[in-house]
Amino acid sequence: MNDSKASTGVISRRQFLGSTATAVAAFTIVPRHVLGGPGHVPPSDKLNLACVGIGGRGRADLFSVRSENIVAVCDVDDEQMANTLNYKLSNEGQTQESAEITELLGRLQNAKKYRDYRKMLDENHKSIDAVVVATPDHTHAVIAMAAIKMGKHVYCEKPLTHSIGEARALAEAARKAKVVTQMGNQGHASEEIRLIKEWIADGAIGEVREAHCWTNRPIWPQGIDRPEAIPSVPSTLDWDLWIGPAKFRPYHPAYAPFAWRGWWDFGTGALGDMGAHIFDVPFWALDLNAPTSVMASCTRFNEQTYPIAEVVHYEFASRGKMPAVKLTWWDGGLMPSRPPELEEGRRMGDVDGGVLLIGDKGTIMCGTYAKNARIIPETKMQAYKRPAKTIPRTAGIHEDWIACCKSNKPACSNFDVAAPLTETMLLANLAVRASDKQTPLMWDGANAKVTNMPELDEFVNPAYRTGWSL
Repeated sequence: MNDSKASTGVISRRQFLGSTATAVAAFTIVPRHVLGGPGHVPPSDKLNLACVGIGGRGRADLFSVRSENIVAVCDVDDEQMANTLNYKLSNEGQTQESAEITELLGRLQNAKKYRDYRKMLDENHKSIDAVVVATPDHTHAVIAMAAIKMGKHVYCEKPLTHSIGEARALAEAARKAKVVTQMGNQGHASEEIRLIKEWIADGAIGEVREAHCWTNRPIWPQGIDRPEAIPSVPSTLDWDLWIGPAKFRPYHPAYAPFAWRGWWDFGTGALGDMGAHIFDVPFWALDLNAPTSVMASCTRFNEQTYPIAEVVHYEFASRGKMPAVKLTWWDGGLMPSRPPELEEGRRMGDVDGGVLLIGDKGTIMCGTYAKNARIIPETKMQAYKRPAKTIPRTAGIHEDWIACCKSNKPACSNFDVAAPLTETMLLANLAVRASDKQTPLMWDGANAKVTNMPELDEFVNPAYRTGWSL
């Protein structure tokens, strides 16, 4: 792909700073004794980070790695970049966090700014230690792979990739490069998911053969046709770079900056969005891996967007002493039956979704991100003698990755953990494509093949647009 002049140059600071530039002090590396204070981390002990995609979720990631040196930021949309660099905190009282973010925003004014992540990596590869990727799903893999091939540690937003083949390729490349990786599913770093796994191992609810996951997503349009209008591309947006490896189509605000999750070419639908948080609970707690079969039923859809609602049935074989499991995913407002032991008037899960793990001696319920994990009913939770905590705890998904980059240890949701989860989630989208057959998709996990529907294999490793590759 030939880059335009706008997409290959460093973005002017004036474009983002405006009249506020003079009010911001320049960021300078100074000795520890000058910055002072017990517990202060000297600049030499900080990572030099580059962040790709700093609007929306990317802004939250950027703020969450504020403890480190942000040396470069990249976004194909100048408006998104400007909104983040000139972000205004609420006036609801100054907290330690808000003070730190304000200080970060001051430092960011002198960070190098780019539209094209390739130019950013090429020009700064000697000074960058690690890269944060928070772009739409369809560009996760190409950006993360470029960083890995340069030997950079990588934090990549969920879902790890847009396709199953990409997930496997990233995990293999990261393993070979010996870099520290992390997928951004915050719940995997939580105390609650560790408690659930420890309770399962302790036999708190006996053997688990059934699980249910649900979400209120999608909260963006799905089940719609491709727009016919072809509006002008905003001058602030490099649309060709935004499209990246996907099939080219004209710009439309129906895709960017927000609603891309509902389109097959760019997002991964409701399960791709929330599965990394919700599906992760049974996947990790029950030691699941590749399913043997997947079958979906859903509302009507087309080849452009995902369905409005779907139910996906997974079957997993036994693992060691753990029995086979049937897991059902529900979205679009659909939910499993209410467990009879759940107290009257008590919400099932939380407003965004939840999980039920059904054992032969009881049921565990939690909300999104494994929050409020409890054995139900509450009387049974209160009577349960909890086991010792055996799983290492973390300070958070970003904090864990940063600490592991510095200690060269595997992070909790590293790509060897995240890739199998992502693959299993994305199998639902293959099953949706085959939902009219009303028969299970049989999955050969070892070879990444659909054994009974070979026509689906093209979606395991979809072709990239000319000029793009891993």
